[in-house]
Order: sequence, then C-alpha cells, then structure tokens
Amino acid sequence: MQNNVSRRNFFKGAGVAALGALAAGSLSGCGHGYAAATPNNPSTGDFGGPSWLGAPPEILESDITETLDTEVLVVGIGTGGIPAMISAAENGAKVLGIDRQGTPKNVREDIGAIDSRLQKASFDEFPEFKIDKKEAIEDIVRYANGFVNYDVVKLWANESGAMVDWLTDIIERDGKLVMEFEGGVGDTSDPGRDKAYATGHSPQLTDAVAEDEEWGFAESILAYAAEQGAEVRWFTEFIKCEQDENGRVTGVIARDVKNDRHYIRINASKGVILSTGGYGNNLEMMEDRQAWNQKIRIAAPGSGGNPTGDGIKACLWMGATMDPLGAAVTFNRACVKPDQTAGDGVLGRWFWFGEQPFLKLNLKGERFCNESGPYDYMLHSTIMQPQQTYVDIWDANHAAQAEAMDEVGCCRLFPFPNGAKNNIPMQVVDGMIDKLIEDGYVQKADTMEELAEKLNLPVETTVASWKHYNEMAKAGEDTDYFKEKHRLMAIDTPPYYGVRTGAWFLATIDGITIDTNMHPCDENGDPIQGIYLTGNDSGGFFSVSYPNLMTGLACGRTMTFGRRAGMLAATGQA
Repeated sequence: MQNNVSRRNFFKGAGVAALGALAAGSLSGCGHGYAAATPNNPSTGDFGGPSWLGAPPEILESDITETLDTEVLVVGIGTGGIPAMISAAENGAKVLGIDRQGTPKNVREDIGAIDSRLQKASFDEFPEFKIDKKEAIEDIVRYANGFVNYDVVKLWANESGAMVDWLTDIIERDGKLVMEFEGGVGDTSDPGRDKAYATGHSPQLTDAVAEDEEWGFAESILAYAAEQGAEVRWFTEFIKCEQDENGRVTGVIARDVKNDRHYIRINASKGVILSTGGYGNNLEMMEDRQAWNQKIRIAAPGSGGNPTGDGIKACLWMGATMDPLGAAVTFNRACVKPDQTAGDGVLGRWFWFGEQPFLKLNLKGERFCNESGPYDYMLHSTIMQPQQTYVDIWDANHAAQAEAMDEVGCCRLFPFPNGAKNNIPMQVVDGMIDKLIEDGYVQKADTMEELAEKLNLPVETTVASWKHYNEMAKAGEDTDYFKEKHRLMAIDTPPYYGVRTGAWFLATIDGITIDTNMHPCDENGDPIQGIYLTGNDSGGFFSVSYPNLMTGLACGRTMTFGRRAGMLAATGQA
C-alpha cells in the first residue's frame, strides 16, 4: 500500500522552497483498438470508441507559437516523473520535465521494494522480513486474477531493491533525510487469511532540517534532478503526442495554462516519458471502467491528485491497448454523516482510523465479512451490502486494541517492530476522531442501543450483532468470518463510537499495456517507439484489487519503472 502522509508535511503543509533552481531553466515545450476509421455506433463517440476517449485534438500550425528542443521529455513531475528525470539526466541526456501544476503534487513516500540494502541488513535480527520473490510475484498475479504481464511484475521484483538503494543515496546526500525500512509483517504466531510482506521504505526528516524549513522527499529529489541538469517548466499542459511517418513519437504538443494559453511544440530527440497519472477524476471514464468503485466512493479531502486520463488517452489515440479491467487503490478512510450513504458525489470527511479491523456492520445492523485484510476487500464486500455503506464500531479501549492488532503499512498507528516510525501516531488520530465527533460524523454513546439510534441503524439487530461478536471474542474464535484471534477483541467498555464509512479514492492503477522496456504496445504486442510509460499511465500489473499488504507496491512499481524509463530513453538501449 502506498498511501503515505509526509510526516512533517502532514502537520505543516507541503513546501516548495527548493523548486526555484529547476524553474529557473526556462527551456520548455511534449487503442486496444479503441480506434476505428469510422464509428460503427455514433453513440460511442466520434472516434469510434467510448465517448470518454474522443478524437485527438486538432491543433492548427498557426496556433503553435513556441517550439522547444530537448532530448528526453518527461510529462508529469511526480512519483514516476521525478525518478525518470533524474535517471535520464544521470545517463547524460538533456532533460525537460513539464507539468500542468505549479509544484509536484502527491509524490508518494511509502516505497515498496524487495532486497534493498536496508531490508537485507534486518534479516539477522528479523528473519521473518525476508521475502521469497517467487511467492511475492505469484501473490501479485493472484490478486490480479492473472490479468497481468508476468514479465513486468518480475521486473519490479528484480529491480526495485536497487531502485530504493539508489533513492536512499540521493536523499541522504545532504543529511536532511534518512530512508527507513518499515519492518513489520504482523503477528506471525496468529496469521490471517492474507500474507503481509515487509516491502515498505519511507524517507524521514533528520535534525538537520530546521523547524521552519520547508523540506521533504519531493523537494529533495527534485532538487537533485536540478543538480543533475534537468529543467522544469510548470503550468504546461500536455495535449497529445506527435509521431513521424514511421510511427515513432518525436515529441508532444503542450499548452501554457498560466498566461496566454498558447500552444507549444516540444521536440524530444531521444524519447518522451509519460507519467501523467491515472483517470480517477475523469468521471465518465470511471463510470465506464469501474462503476463498482463509484458506488462506494466518498468525496473527502486528501492528496489523490487530479488525473483525468490524458496520458492513457494519448496512447490509445496512437493505437495502444489497455488493460481489460479497471482497478483502483481505495482505502476505507472516508466517512459520511448518519443520514448519508456512500456514492460518487457525496461529500464526506477523511477518516484515517477506518482501516483498523474493528467491528463493522451493514446498514441493517448485521456483520457481513472478515474485517481484517486488504482494504479494498473490505470495500468490495461493502458493494454487496445495502446502499454500499457500512458502520465502524469501537469503544474506549480502541488505542490499546489498535496496537494489539499489529497492523502494517501506512495505517499502522505505532512504531514498527524494528523501530521505524509509523505515519501518524495514535494521539493524532484521536484528535481527528474528536473533530469528527464535533462536526457530526462520528457518534459517541454510553450504550450500544443509543449508538445504534444515533447511526440510524436497527437497534435490536445492531445490539444482537454486537453481543454475538463479543461472545466470539471472549471464546477466542470467529466462527462467522474467521478473523484472526489477536484482532478479535470484545467491544465492551463505554463510551462506544461509530461512524458510517465508505471509500477514500487514491488512484486508478489500470493502464496502457507496456513491455519490459516501458513502451506502450499495440494490439499485436508491438511497441510504439520513442515513448515510455510509468506510473498509472502504465498497465499490466494490477487488476480489480490492490495488494496493499505489500506496503508501497504501487509507488515502488512507479519509481522502479520511472528510473528504468529514464535510463532507456537517455541511452537508446530500447
């Protein structure tokens, strides 16, 4: 799982002080056979594909008033784009990065990898952290029901450790950050249905950073890109790719979005790398590709970015193919008020505590699944329930119980067994809960009957479900849904708390078919030359579910492939 909150930035807000050096270099300018010559069904759109795809925009030559030349162009300065810029520059290329925003947004900080130096150094003390690559690869394939490119998954497993070592050296160069290995796999004496892997790595600030200094992971790696000679042009929106007569991508058409909105041709002699994100904010595309996730989605403040599928559409216009099924990273971290239910368009609030596997009931007051496991398993079970909404219930002992649950990844509220810091401490989460109580989201009561009434649940059924759950907890066995014993604890100490919960949506993770050289591929499996993909523009890795018990997997994949794309583009090896 990759949803990580920057430790200092969580409390202070993201800083941008280190970006001036890059901005100073003002160099600028970048279907599955969804394509058809003529539409068979006009209702599917003028380009013969789904209406969200449309046709590539036609830009008159007279409207292109600026031309720029570079060797490697990176579109999207974020989790995948910055490593791609660094790698291309380290390999000797002239590099330009463009982004429609003015600062790097949503650069992830839980980085999943296998066999980094930090991992290997822990094995003597914590042998349980060692990962069998074959097992990890097979688990990713299993989560995706086989809808993957096996070789692409293997590529992450084989190259991710070296990528983290590379990043570790970069961020520790000036003493301001240190990379920590998030060593934790849960309670191995009482394993649950789903295996956890110690894959997570997170950068942490050191004492060398002043209290008033705006500095973090994004600032560090972007500053390093500048040190390597990479340049940036902000407020520059990607429109489409350009190709030569042989189909090779030669550059892009972009647009200034801050000043006069003029069009820019950016020629990239060695290659274009797309890292524009997925399509989570393209609601038409979401409804078409993963309507089920729209049913549980709650609009809540967060750092999910604003991706609209621009990179994916650009590749489809050139004849690339796309994953057959949609997939997303969703977290049970959003809540609504007692008179609301989940669903796209419903405005709610962020509820970090929702991932803890306490008692969860549907709106009929009935328990309906094993609350312990991958977050979207819980959410997918909710899709099968009335109004796709459920209720979290916990009591006054929730802090001690959350610690005993021994969670992994970014939802962990206490330091990891090897001493690595967790993302957000329990006392901060308690403050969040108090604010949600004040604002009418979380309900608090001295009896379960009162709590059920406040949550608009059937009182008799809710109380019966709660009593039965406590009976199983005291007996030490979940005879209904088989939750691990150490996570099955009685909720019997008032006051009681409850809230209606749904999905906080981070990102889509299905994308364009790629080969191991990061090229998008057409329906014959042949690569489109001159272009490379990373991050959520690329596919072949996830389907339906996200294996969040491999902490940082999506981020680790994105950074591993961004590094590889930068090297390949710069050197011309592929």
